[in-house]
Amino acid sequence: MLEGSKRRLAALGCAALALAVAHAAVFAQTAERSGKQVVESVCASCHGSGANGAPRIGERKAWAERAARGLTSLTENAIHGIRNMPAHGGSPGLSDLEIARAVTYMVNQSGGRWAEPIDPAAPAAERSGEQVVKAQCSKCHETGKGGAPRMGDRAAWTPRLKYGLDSAVRSAIRGHGGMPARGGLAELTDGEVRAAVVYMFNPGAGAAPAGSPAAQGAAEANHRIVGGTEIFLGVMPAQALRAQQRAGGTLHGKIPRGKDYYHVNVSLYDAATRAQIRDAEVSVRVASPLGGDTKKLEAMAINDTVSYGNYFRMPAHETYAIEVTVRRPGAAPPVEARFEHKH
Repeated sequence: MLEGSKRRLAALGCAALALAVAHAAVFAQTAERSGKQVVESVCASCHGSGANGAPRIGERKAWAERAARGLTSLTENAIHGIRNMPAHGGSPGLSDLEIARAVTYMVNQSGGRWAEPIDPAAPAAERSGEQVVKAQCSKCHETGKGGAPRMGDRAAWTPRLKYGLDSAVRSAIRGHGGMPARGGLAELTDGEVRAAVVYMFNPGAGAAPAGSPAAQGAAEANHRIVGGTEIFLGVMPAQALRAQQRAGGTLHGKIPRGKDYYHVNVSLYDAATRAQIRDAEVSVRVASPLGGDTKKLEAMAINDTVSYGNYFRMPAHETYAIEVTVRRPGAAPPVEARFEHKH
């Protein structure tokens, strides 16, 4: 009788072990889940109600004390188990990344603002400007909260793009006025910030087919869409760039001296895809009634973005016609756009 009981217990133990192994195998074969998915399927059984002393999701004070220890510490506790919580939250199939995401989700649902961890082995995929704006920037730029220029309000955006797209992007990356660095999302890449600025200036960019009247007629002070190419123009006093050169950066070699010299910058995008155009040949003619000068613009790589620029002498109190010519590999004829600038 005793031997029979032992055999039945052994069989139950083997069955339980087999079930656990199979459970883990299923998880190992699936993609890493989001924090929300892990919490809803595993963690909520205790953290939803506060069972067994678990901090309840939404209790700001309880989670603030734990969040102060940082993601690494909280994740280690969840992986190894602590007090009444078993290792891996009782679900051995959870990966360390899924646990870190679950911890982040519960902290954020309780007043935190943590970024959900990403898989370092997964290829990085940058979000589009529209995605970034809808996820974050629209909180202020949709209504104009705190003086933020509203999306699509070109009268408000044009002065901010006076010195070019790169200048506006740098301001967004560093933060200015009431806006924190990178709009309050530290994980945004420079490219994502740039795409968001472009989208907010012109939410409809790329909507009109190349060559249509809408595309050809899109003409703002510092922006054109011509032949499927989106062109942003910036004009900045050369002396304003000296601080960057002193910090170790270089822009076309030596910056010319004198108040009459300006840096002309052109940023290019494919109007249909909003992808940067990084391999174009760009030339610019700057002309006034007293004469003009034509120069090839040099490519400038700043972090992961590329634009084109060079220096021109532009004495004050004149109106200048700035003609931009863009040649893209494999595309003919070249794209041309005309701007007016007065200072």
